[in-house]
Amino acid sequence: MSEGLGDEDEAGTVTWRELLEGAIATLRSRDRGDGSDPATDAARITAEALGVADAELVLHLSERATRRGVAHLDAMVARRATGEPLQYVLGHWPFRHLDLMVDRRVLIPRPETEQVVEVALAELDRMGGRDRPTTVVDLGTGSGAIALAVATERVRTAVWATDASTDALEVARANLAGVGRAGARVRIAHGEWFGALPEELGGTVDLVVSNPPYVATTADLSPSVTEWEPAGALFAGADGLDDLRVILAEAPRWLVPDGVVVCELSPEQGAA
Repeated sequence: MSEGLGDEDEAGTVTWRELLEGAIATLRSRDRGDGSDPATDAARITAEALGVADAELVLHLSERATRRGVAHLDAMVARRATGEPLQYVLGHWPFRHLDLMVDRRVLIPRPETEQVVEVALAELDRMGGRDRPTTVVDLGTGSGAIALAVATERVRTAVWATDASTDALEVARANLAGVGRAGARVRIAHGEWFGALPEELGGTVDLVVSNPPYVATTADLSPSVTEWEPAGALFAGADGLDDLRVILAEAPRWLVPDGVVVCELSPEQGAA
C-alpha cells in the first residue's frame, strides 16, 4: 500500500481516499468472522492515521497523504488484519465522555461497563452524593474507566482505584493524568481487592463498584477476546463467580451502614 515518498511530512501522490479503499480491501480479505465491519474499522484507522475525528474523515479524503501518514496507516492495518482488536490498534477508546488509553495490559472498555457506571452514579445520587462528599472504591480498575468516569461526573466524590496488576495500574495512571482537576480526587492503590486499601478506610466507603473477572473457565469466548485481552481480568473459576464472592464477603467491613456494592455480571449470573 505504501509508496516511495521523500520527506516524511511531505505530501505524496496517494490520497487518503485511496488509502481508505486499500485498507478496506485488505481487512475484507482477512475477515476473521468476529462480527466487526472492515469498512468501519478501516475508516477509524484512516482517521487515526490522519489525526482527525472519525466524523471529519470525509472532509479530508481528497487530500494527499504524507509518508509518515501512510506508514502509520499501513502499520495499523497490518495489526488489525492479524485479528488484534481495533481498540488496541488505535491505542485509545471512548468510554462515556472520556477517551481512554488502552492496550493489551487492560480489558477493552465496553458499553456494558458504561451501564455499571450509570447504576453507580444513580446510587450515589440516592445517597445525596451530589450535595455531600462521598467515597467510592473501584476494585480491579484496569484502565481506570469506572473510577475516572465517577470522579469526573460527581465532583464531590473521592475515588480509590485498586488493581492487583501493576501493568494495569500503569495504564490507569496514564489515563488519570488526562482527566485534569478531577484526578486530584482519585487515588490509585496496588493490591488484591480490598487488600490494597489502607485500614483507616474501613467503615467509611459509600459505594464499592467493580467489573471483576466473571467468565467461567469453561466458557467458549471468541478468539478476539481470549487471544488478546488479559486472562486474569476475564476468568473467575468454574462458574465465574469466585472473585465476586470474595468482594461480597469482604465489603461489609469497608462500607458505611447504608453502603452499596455495584458489580458487573453476565445476565445469566444475576440470580446466583
